[in-house]
Amino acid sequence: MRRKPEPYVIHAELVANVLSVNVAVGEAVEVGAQVVLLESMKMEIPVLTEQAGVITELKVAEGDVVRDGDPLVIVAIS
Repeated sequence: MRRKPEPYVIHAELVANVLSVNVAVGEAVEVGAQVVLLESMKMEIPVLTEQAGVITELKVAEGDVVRDGDPLVIVAIS
């Protein structure tokens, strides 16, 4: 029996504000797609996916503050 792949969780890599969430649940994404835009110390930091798949859950919303290691987006790998 084939096992379902583990979900791919995209985490924040620094303390930042969420400027925008650029994907929606159910949306298919390719490698390199910008899923979230963060802002820290007046710099905009795009968060890109390293796996292709479908967005299954958004853990943040515009205006949230995230810390290093916080989950941002969950992707079902395709």
